[in-house]
Amino acid sequence: MYHFIQKLHSGWAYLALLLLLFAVINAVIGLTSKKEFTAKDRKISLFALIGTHTQLLIGLILYFVSPLGKDSFGQMSNAALRLTSLEHPLINLIAIVLITIGWSKHKKLINSEAKHKTFAIYYGLGLILILSRIPWNLWF
Repeated sequence: MYHFIQKLHSGWAYLALLLLLFAVINAVIGLTSKKEFTAKDRKISLFALIGTHTQLLIGLILYFVSPLGKDSFGQMSNAALRLTSLEHPLINLIAIVLITIGWSKHKKLINSEAKHKTFAIYYGLGLILILSRIPWNLWF
């Protein structure tokens, strides 16, 4: 079961990152071209939100079924263990909170430019944080 969830978490990460990147690019294009915020823009951002939340759920399950999960927690002297047991989950949780805040804030806005700006900032910060804590050596 652990190996299946690990592969699912790694595979879903590609989809979640792609959706998030697409949402950020869409928001930046919408902001710079002063485009009207449409249902298509909302759906792109919603799919990115759903993709990252699904990745979080898979990651939480993996964290608690992993044979290294409890044993590696607290071993801060080993950089690789610290990344996978503390930095990766914590920073990605913060990133997903930012993405969720961006989604919530856009619902209160009326102006299209403000909506695009909100998604560009919050989703962009979330993307940067996620990319900063990916254990790249485990991916390749």
